[in-house]
Amino acid sequence: MTAGRRLLRAAALLGFLGLWQLLTACKVEFWVRFDHLPTVLEVLDALRAQLGTAVYWQDLADSLRRISTGFALAALLGVGTGVLTARSRLAADLVGPVLELVRPIPAIALVPVAIMLFPENEQGIVFITCAAAFFPVTVATRHAVRAVPPRWEEAVRTMGGGTGRVLFGVVLPGALPGVVGGLSVGLGVSWICVISAEMVSGQYGVGYRTWSAYTVLDYPGVFVGMATIGLLGWATSGAVELLGRRLTRWLPAAAPAGVRG
Repeated sequence: MTAGRRLLRAAALLGFLGLWQLLTACKVEFWVRFDHLPTVLEVLDALRAQLGTAVYWQDLADSLRRISTGFALAALLGVGTGVLTARSRLAADLVGPVLELVRPIPAIALVPVAIMLFPENEQGIVFITCAAAFFPVTVATRHAVRAVPPRWEEAVRTMGGGTGRVLFGVVLPGALPGVVGGLSVGLGVSWICVISAEMVSGQYGVGYRTWSAYTVLDYPGVFVGMATIGLLGWATSGAVELLGRRLTRWLPAAAPAGVRG
């Protein structure tokens, strides 16, 4: 990314914060009421105060542990299931209908099921986080594997390659860009659901602390939680995209937007 684009993005962020400060400080009421929202300076003061407490960092660590555990499980299970259902007609017939039946159910709606299945809230939250990412990863992997040109596989088999060589030398590398896209989408959905689960049934974590701040009318604390969630999501999504770029370095570089035909 060029320096000009970085400056433009920084200016856009500063402009958003400046507009927020202006609307809330002036208590503007025009269709939308800004008089109840905290100002940017009040949120920064609350953030500065929370950064000096052990509770803030413990909540952050708890949420990161839950998201990393649930997402790792979803990535392993989702990629495996996607490859299996794309490569095996029997697996598609046996597993596919169940997946399509369960997939439309929002992961947060599984909270009652998690409470009944698992004796501890911690296990239930990880389960919900895993379920949230599993389906985007599975669907993206399945479509990516099916999109691999058949002639690639035929070429390897012509040269004597077996099933393992085809799978690990052709199918998975060819499907990797689509798999990375599914992982990125799945991670975003996981963050939504882990925060929601923490608000509903958690005892620790950023989501729980954000909801607790709301119940005591600590609105700057609510926005500190929201900002923390946004930064965590941005950082983890960036890590997944960086890993994806490293794994797909063999792909030709994309042309700049301004020179595309």
